[in-house]
Amino acid sequence: MDQEHKIIKILLVEDNPDDIDITKRALKEAKVINRLWIVRDGQEALDFLRHQGTYQDSASSPKPGLILLDINLPKINGMDVLRTVKEDPDLKRIPIVMLTVSKRDEDIIKSYDQGCNSFIQKPVNFENFVQVVKQISLYWGLLNIFPPNGNNQQV
Repeated sequence: MDQEHKIIKILLVEDNPDDIDITKRALKEAKVINRLWIVRDGQEALDFLRHQGTYQDSASSPKPGLILLDINLPKINGMDVLRTVKEDPDLKRIPIVMLTVSKRDEDIIKSYDQGCNSFIQKPVNFENFVQVVKQISLYWGLLNIFPPNGNNQQV
């Protein structure tokens, strides 16, 4: 990715260590230069976003410009995280991409009803996943225009 792309902060909310590793490898392979933070359950995601618990320092848990959110999470599931974020006036403009293995129609409909910006099924094949990550990065880093509220400033 060249330097004219916006560098946005990405929060990956994923509990599966293999999926975390694959996502990190795909971002590296796709030459995505965005900063990545990882949380492993829904409660941790909300704590990160609200600067609560172990995430009270906003410098180490900045407001992300993009959230990649799995549906099936421990403690608080992804749908509840999505709904909570979209109901919060300070967080609701953060784009959320549901990045999940689910292809159930009810999950897709509920995700959009709750306010997700995109629903992407995780490809099983690594090369395909790299292409998905490149497309996510291209769209959110180059093509999308963010609201002028400071959430998505370059780092």
